[in-house]
Amino acid sequence: MTHERFFNTAGPVDCKRHYCLPPLNRFNLPEILDLIRQEKYFVLHAPRQTGKTSCLLALMEHLNQAGTYTCLYINIENAQAARENVKAGIRSILAELADKAENYLHDEFIGKHWKEILENDGEFNAFQKTLSEWAKASPKPLVLLIDEVDALIGDTLISLLRQLRSGYAGRPALFPQSVILCGVRDVRDYRIHSTQEKTIITGGSAFNIKAESLRLGDFSRDEIALLYQCHTDATGQPFMPEAVDLAGELTEGQPWIVNALGYEVCWKIPEGRDRANPITAEMIQAAKERIIARRETHIDQLADKLQEERVRRVIEPILSGVDTPEDYPPDDLSYVRDLGLIKTEGQVRIANRLYQEVIPRELTYVTQLTISEQPQWYIRPDDGQLDMPKLMAAFQEFFRKHSESWGERFRYKEAGPQLLMQAFLSRIINGGGRIEREYGLGMKRTDLLAIWPHRNGVQHVVIELKIRYGDLDETIRGGVEQTWEYMDRCGATEGHLVMFDRRKQVSWAEKIFCRQEQYRGTTITVWGM
Repeated sequence: MTHERFFNTAGPVDCKRHYCLPPLNRFNLPEILDLIRQEKYFVLHAPRQTGKTSCLLALMEHLNQAGTYTCLYINIENAQAARENVKAGIRSILAELADKAENYLHDEFIGKHWKEILENDGEFNAFQKTLSEWAKASPKPLVLLIDEVDALIGDTLISLLRQLRSGYAGRPALFPQSVILCGVRDVRDYRIHSTQEKTIITGGSAFNIKAESLRLGDFSRDEIALLYQCHTDATGQPFMPEAVDLAGELTEGQPWIVNALGYEVCWKIPEGRDRANPITAEMIQAAKERIIARRETHIDQLADKLQEERVRRVIEPILSGVDTPEDYPPDDLSYVRDLGLIKTEGQVRIANRLYQEVIPRELTYVTQLTISEQPQWYIRPDDGQLDMPKLMAAFQEFFRKHSESWGERFRYKEAGPQLLMQAFLSRIINGGGRIEREYGLGMKRTDLLAIWPHRNGVQHVVIELKIRYGDLDETIRGGVEQTWEYMDRCGATEGHLVMFDRRKQVSWAEKIFCRQEQYRGTTITVWGM
């Protein structure tokens, strides 16, 4: 019986059931095989839901079919529940080792011996001893793939790494020939709090036998097209080139988002469920909005990470658009990059356009829900367009009354004015339209594009947000030019420039103003607050 394949958004990929790119093509297989032949221990890391587990399972199958090695994949995430209880953690890992050996390899050796080894040798030696005894009994060299290593905590993780290091010299006759540690982070970046030793142990010192760190990359534009072509080949429903291009722009190849867009547009959106309709860019755009609004688990996990202080220290300057952050601790930067939130090639920036949309919306999610403004207050009855002057004036008054109290609620206080404006606009616009955002280090502004369908067409409005630094007129001149350039690029016919004055000693009477400026024949309304 053949099953209809679909885009996978949960768990490892199964190419019999899912549209997929061959997992072994996701990394440099010859390099990995060389490292295994050279008896190296190394790391494979990448952000969550990028295909790490799928690649490891495919590698296990490939090696076992080749017949040179006996390869086993284990996932030790269950041991996280043991926290600092090393005995419970090692017991969980050994049980996983025995279970997977029996299921994948039909090998009962570990299952017969691990409990006795744990009892006799204790938790600080049992993992090493079990692997050693298994290696001696195995007719072929062993290759061990350990997934979710960085799920372990404290002394349990330290013990695991040290037992691997201790047995390393005995490979391949007395210990696995090669071990791959897989997780979100590179082992060298681990900062492990040891309760027993009352200190912080670095992963690099606990596991100084690591030869390489390999990072699993995102999909390329061609790989996105190949994945979507799988659906076309199976159903005859094409993805238009502009739809694939937009998916590439929104995702920059992040595998979960690429698959989520494909699933949403082909199985959830009614127009896309009809296989006679080609998948268009407009449908991809609608799929993106639905995924964000539904706050899928992937996005929920991202939002949870935004609450961490070391993530805030990296993301807040990007949201604020400052020239250079005062202090970017290297550990924070590498941590946020490993989470997949940023890219650091050339300049630190948000990893993709979908995350760029998600981050402000997640940071202001509760604020959006609690703002009392109603969308219908700002829709013109004659043509259904947004009454932007009325909306902007309402926000100006709202900001005057509530900016201090609302701003204190934001964890990202330096970006508070920009976030509050976006929360207000989202409250009004997201019900019938959408907002696109551009922000980043060195921009000194946040560019917003409000897109609002109405009965006669689609309204495009640019709103540029700037913090006042120095002379007001000079800042406005630069801001008006930037607003016009963004309007020109987006094809917008209406533009607003918002100037936030954060000086505490200045009265609201001086901060609040509204005036119109002309630039290249275009009127741009400037709002002070």
